[in-house]
Amino acid sequence: MRAVTVNDVLDGHVALDIECLDRIYLNAYVPTLQTSAQVAAFLTRHLGFPFPSPALFKQLGDRFRRSVRAFADTGDIPWVTFDKHDNKLEVMRPHLARQAATGRSGVAAVGVAQEFQRVWTAYQRQTQTGAAQFSFTKADRRVTCYYFYLWDADFGPAFVKVCAYFPYPAKIWLNGHEWVKRQATGAGIGFAELSNGSYSPRVEGCCRWSAATPKGPRDCAYQGDGGATSCGGGACQPGLRAGGSHGPVANSRRSASSLPTPHLAAVDR
Repeated sequence: MRAVTVNDVLDGHVALDIECLDRIYLNAYVPTLQTSAQVAAFLTRHLGFPFPSPALFKQLGDRFRRSVRAFADTGDIPWVTFDKHDNKLEVMRPHLARQAATGRSGVAAVGVAQEFQRVWTAYQRQTQTGAAQFSFTKADRRVTCYYFYLWDADFGPAFVKVCAYFPYPAKIWLNGHEWVKRQATGAGIGFAELSNGSYSPRVEGCCRWSAATPKGPRDCAYQGDGGATSCGGGACQPGLRAGGSHGPVANSRRSASSLPTPHLAAVDR
């Protein structure tokens, strides 16, 4: 006999199943800095140096680090140095709460960590003439990474992580459930916070769910840690208990252009 699943139990009782991306990670990179030939061309043709030298990596990285520090100092943004075993989100939670209390989107704090990243390195090759010549290869190195923890009026907490070493790999983190919470708050729909970052709309707010999720149908159902709530065009009723967490899929509409970025331009020679 086949085991009964949650979907079997809810089949026929749910008018709308709102599916949601939970934690979302977006990897960012510079497409034209992914091969050794591209690195050499960038250092010579773009930056204008006579030959590609790995010494330029440090100059570019140092300037970026100064820019990040100046960005934090100018904006009076808290500067947090992470310990190896820190839970970064827990460390940043008070800063995120303080930024959220302002009701304005912004950088809550800048975190600094030493982490292994896949970056460019180089070794010098022997030549018959004795002239310096370098070969570039990627390797895992422990380097400085900056975490720009944000609070956004539409998406809630998020962060942009940028490696301070060439070729500056980056990562963006956000949470689909947090987006739903912000939409529910804006629409005046009550909900209860849950430990895993999902939520549970109160029964009285369920029938207004489509107002908070513009792309959602008229009827709604929610499954969360506290059980399921559903309605089929009529009065909302507490539904059967179910696992999982659901909410609308969200796409970011905000730009991080105000954050400091590595200057891929000529450095002081």
